[in-house]
Amino acid sequence: MTTAPPTPPDTDPAAFVAGLRRLKAWSGLSYRRLERAAAEAGHSLPYSTAATMLGRERLPREELVAAFVAACGVRGAEAEAWLDARTDIACGPAPALMPVPEDATPASLPAVAAPARTRPRRPRWTLVAAAALVTALLGGVTASGVFTDDEEVHETRTSVRL
Repeated sequence: MTTAPPTPPDTDPAAFVAGLRRLKAWSGLSYRRLERAAAEAGHSLPYSTAATMLGRERLPREELVAAFVAACGVRGAEAEAWLDARTDIACGPAPALMPVPEDATPASLPAVAAPARTRPRRPRWTLVAAAALVTALLGGVTASGVFTDDEEVHETRTSVRL
């Protein structure tokens, strides 16, 4: 590990995971050794989780990235760069702040528009509750006999013995 570790890409999740694969190759550690190195650094990173993380194209959780980067031997500002890149991909880059002139008054500053209000997503449990309600109603209607024919039931010799 005489060369510098690879820099984290901040373009998309697939490129980020490819960067993590390059970081693993740079470290020269197996998945089992990564697990041990993460434990020595105070993190939990099962070898199977590391292998699954590098086999997918989705953005891994922040704590997994922190454990993986630490296990690969990256510390300090370089480790923070990996976490910042992950956050930028997940949340989008932080907006640049405009410098405020010294002679600015509140009236001369541009008005900041309120963020557009988005409709909140319905929780998954409401859909489950609605499905359960429909199932219960259909079960009750079926049990009450609404969907059955109104034919008269005749007793037979075999039905009497039951």
